[in-house]
Amino acid sequence: MFKPLPLIAFAGAAMLLGACSEPQAITAPPPAPPMQSTSYMVFFDWDHADLSPQAVATVGQAAQAFKSTGQSRITATGHTDTSGPDSYNMALSLRRANAVKDELVRDGVPATAISVIGKGEHDLLVPTADGVREPQNRRVVIDLGTAQTSQVGVGVFRDPASYCTALQDKYRQYKKRDLEKAAAAAMDQCDHGDYAAGIPTLENFLIDDKIPLPSPGYRWPGRSYAPS
Repeated sequence: MFKPLPLIAFAGAAMLLGACSEPQAITAPPPAPPMQSTSYMVFFDWDHADLSPQAVATVGQAAQAFKSTGQSRITATGHTDTSGPDSYNMALSLRRANAVKDELVRDGVPATAISVIGKGEHDLLVPTADGVREPQNRRVVIDLGTAQTSQVGVGVFRDPASYCTALQDKYRQYKKRDLEKAAAAAMDQCDHGDYAAGIPTLENFLIDDKIPLPSPGYRWPGRSYAPS
C-alpha cells in the first residue's frame, strides 16, 4: 500500500534542489604580487672609479631592465674596501656611484630617475679587518625599484630649516675637512633663518663636487633638477 511521504521529506528535497541550482560563488584571483626590486653589481680595481668592459656590460643590462620593466627609480650605491682613510673611501665610493650613473645616462636612463649614494668602507660585502684590499668590497650596487625619494623631498622642502640641516650634514659627511668660508657663511645664514641665501649656496657646493642632494632630482624649494 502506497504511503505518502512526510511533508518534511518534501521540504528537505526542495532545499537540496535549491542549493544545487544556486550559482556558485566565483573566487576572485589573488592580487598580483608587488613589483620586486632587482639588483646588479659591478666591481672596481683598487683605488679606481673607472668602469671595466664587464662593468659597462652589466650597467647596460641594468639600464635595459629599468626601461623594460617600468621601474620608477634606480639607485647606485658605491662601496670601497677597508684600505685607506675612511674620509678618502667615502669620496671614492661616491665617485664610483657617479661613474655608474653617467653610464646609465648614456644607456638612456633619465638622470632624474637615478639616485647616487656613497657608503665608503661601511656595509662590507666581505667582512674584513681594517686595511684589507678585498676586491668584492670595491663595488657599486645598482638597485631597480620604486624608491620613494621624491616623497622625502616633499617633506624636506616644506621645512627649510630641516632641509638646511640636511645640507649641512651632507657637506660635513663628504668634505671631511675645514669648512670653506663661503660654506661656513651659508651655514650661518641658515642658522639665522636666511634660507633664501644659505640653501642655494650649500646646494651649489654639493652639486659642484657631484655629491647627491638630500632629495636627488630636486632643488629647494622643490624645483625639479637633473644633475649633470
